Amino acid sequence: MELRISFFLLIAAVAALSSATTTNAHNITHMLAKHPSFSTFNHYLTLTHLAGEINRRRTITVCAVDNGAMNSLLAKHYPLPTIKNILSLHIFADYFGAKKLHQITKGSTTTSSLFQATGEAAGTSGYVNITDIKGGKVRFAPVDSDYDGPMATFVKSLEELPYDIAVIQISNTLTSQEAEAPAASPADLNVTSLMAKQGCQTFSDMIVSQGVQSTFSDSVQGGLTVFCPSDEALAAFRPRYKNLTADGKASLLLYHGVPVYNSLGMLRSSNGLVNTLATEGAKKFDFTVQNDGDDVKLETKVVTATITGTLIDEDPLAVFKIDEVLLPKELFKAEPPAPAPKPATKSKSKSNGAAAGGDDEDENADGPGPSADDMAAADEDNSNEGERSRGGGVAALCFSLALVIFACIC
Repeated sequence: MELRISFFLLIAAVAALSSATTTNAHNITHMLAKHPSFSTFNHYLTLTHLAGEINRRRTITVCAVDNGAMNSLLAKHYPLPTIKNILSLHIFADYFGAKKLHQITKGSTTTSSLFQATGEAAGTSGYVNITDIKGGKVRFAPVDSDYDGPMATFVKSLEELPYDIAVIQISNTLTSQEAEAPAASPADLNVTSLMAKQGCQTFSDMIVSQGVQSTFSDSVQGGLTVFCPSDEALAAFRPRYKNLTADGKASLLLYHGVPVYNSLGMLRSSNGLVNTLATEGAKKFDFTVQNDGDDVKLETKVVTATITGTLIDEDPLAVFKIDEVLLPKELFKAEPPAPAPKPATKSKSKSNGAAAGGDDEDENADGPGPSADDMAAADEDNSNEGERSRGGGVAALCFSLALVIFACIC
């Protein structure tokens, strides 16, 4: 009886272990949400996209300041890029929990901040000195800073996951002349010109001719990710594009933009549904980001596209080249495929027909092909089958491991 209990407990433990390996290491937004007095700091980590940068790093320290300290910073009316530089000084590329802060070798050390990592900091101004001073206090001060305001000191630990992330409170904001220097506004960047110069001339021309370039440009300030079909992909798609209404064309183009900055690393680590610039009410106009090894795929239920290159990836703008036009099911669900198949498709159909005996060769070559509904259903079935296969593989592995250990116990 005891062996049976041990056996089932072992299975549960192995299953729990396999499940635990798939969870994210940390989420700074969720961690700070437990502490309402840091809501403003938390909000600006999200607004400046620093939250995503924190979450993707394995070893990090976040020096949070409360709402009072943030209000003092915001009273200076800095533009958002400057606030981002200042908050970047509060994020260290090393782990400093409460215990480590009071055990600093020789009482002082210097660490690099995300401000240094961005390349915006000149010289050593992106580094921060940490000093264990008398009375058990720990002081923080940016290197090369002539700031003469209140000293920033350690207050308490908020959240710690040794040795991945430490979220601590400091008494005042960290700043420097370099961090406060005027930063270039990302809104000045011409998105369509950038795409035209980097191999997406056709897509850029479509955006301009359809009159939706302002939507893309106006979205850059708050964060924007664009998936730009290559000129080759759009050349094959042009006949179907011409058949769309004016509103349909606008929706299709806006469907390729996501109103949030996503680096390639962020896309690889966060799968799931995303809203687009075309999203509106009952008409979802969303698609799914899904990793396939190192590849990032975009699934719309009608077509699956793969990211093949990067035009720009600098917060708050990322533009990636893709090998297929993203077709939203809201526009193409009931449409037939292109009237004439590609030559490669004809060749493949004839080859398959010949291999089968040749009787069906003409029928396969001239047939209408699958509808968009069929393609959507096939994608969904394949997705479900993949999930069942992966789930079964994990279960089989856990069960086999348990049987081996059970045999050893017996």
